[in-house]
Formats: sequence, structure tokens, C-alpha cells
Amino acid sequence: MSKSIYIIATILVLLLVSCQHTDKKTSITEVKHYGKLKTMMSGNIQSVISLDSLSSKKNLYALGAVENLKGEIQIFNSKPSNSLVLDSSLHIKESYNLKAALLVSAEVEEWDALEISNMTTKNDLEKTIFEIAKTNGIDTEKPFPFLLEGTLASLDWHVINWKEGDTIHNHKKHKESGLFGNLKNIPVQIIGFYSTKHKAVFTHHSTNMHLHFKTDDHKIAGHVDDLQLENKMILKLPKQ
Repeated sequence: MSKSIYIIATILVLLLVSCQHTDKKTSITEVKHYGKLKTMMSGNIQSVISLDSLSSKKNLYALGAVENLKGEIQIFNSKPSNSLVLDSSLHIKESYNLKAALLVSAEVEEWDALEISNMTTKNDLEKTIFEIAKTNGIDTEKPFPFLLEGTLASLDWHVINWKEGDTIHNHKKHKESGLFGNLKNIPVQIIGFYSTKHKAVFTHHSTNMHLHFKTDDHKIAGHVDDLQLENKMILKLPKQ
């Protein structure tokens, strides 16, 4: 083999190896947040972002609170299932025509689906998600989204409807200001965001997760306060 042919062959091999290395590079899912829980708790519940500004994004997953704490935001794969309290009844608004006092979002094109079981409480779920995320190559030092699908034994929920002029905020009043209830043995989809570094930003001080849900029949959606697991569930994490 002539020297020039050898050099060309070597360059082609290096280019091929480089392309293969690039294809195997770990993907990164960026979690964005607008507003902070601690800001809302201090009494500032004004808009920090218009959902319309996100309406063109593909594969968008998000949760949050409507401005002035007048509802809950849930977006699954760019499809809103926002929940509002109107005339003491729950209404689902499938629209981006809302503003948020708090929003956490990520764009996820592909998910890895895993079956999980042998859990009972919300704390069990939190520990399991963390360990599975680490095992699957997700950087748990950074926030990441996840989905949970299946039938829960029990789910406590609320949809906030804050009283205008009330300036005294606490977690209990947030849970009880609007509509709240308990669901049993009903199929749901849950959007969650996990972070060990965002307490009082987009997770409460006692947990590393923020969870919202919608029922499979699209009749109820809102914030997850607590849950009980008995059946096998499907956990989805961003594909790496």
C-alpha cells in the first residue's frame, strides 16, 4: 500500500470512529423552571410566563400553578390538561391560553419504559426513581422529568383556587383553598420532576419530587398530594 493510500485509509477510519462516538454520546434533557415556590409563599403569585410562549414546542412536558393561584397546569406531550375551579366545579382547559405563577418544563422526544413494583408509599416511589435513574445513566445531580402510568391504589389531589386578597400562605391552605379529593383504583398518568437541589424552588421542602396527574378519562387533573401504590406501574425516564 502506498503511503498516500495508507494516510487516506487512516483518516477514513478516524472519521468513522468519531461518528460512532458521537452517536453514543449521552443525551441531555434540560429542565427549565419559571418562578419559585418560596416566592409564591411570600405572597407574590403574579405571572412569570405565558403558556402561549411554549405552544410551538414539540414533546413538551410541564407542570405548575396558574397565575394568582387560580388552577393547576399539566402538559403531557404538548397537550395541556389544565385544571381550574369554576363555580365550585372542576373544569379541564385543554389550552395554552393561561399564564403561570410557577412552571417546570422539559422537552422529551423519547422515553425508556420500565415496570416497577414492590412499593407502597410516596417515599418508596421517590427512593426507587432515584436509584433507577442512577442505574440508567441519568445525572441525578441535575433535575430530570419522569412519567408514571398505571392504576394507583389511592391518590390524594387538589386544584388550588386561592382567595383574592389573602396574603397569608402556607402549604395546608394551598391544599384546601380549592377542590380536593381522593381517588381509588383509577388509571392515571403522572408527570413529575425530580431534583435534590430545588427544594422551595419547584419541590416542597420535604420531598425531591413535584407531581401532577390526569386521569385516563381526562375528567380530573391536578396536583398530587399523596399516593399509595399496590399494583405494578410503568415508570418512564428520558431515553439516554
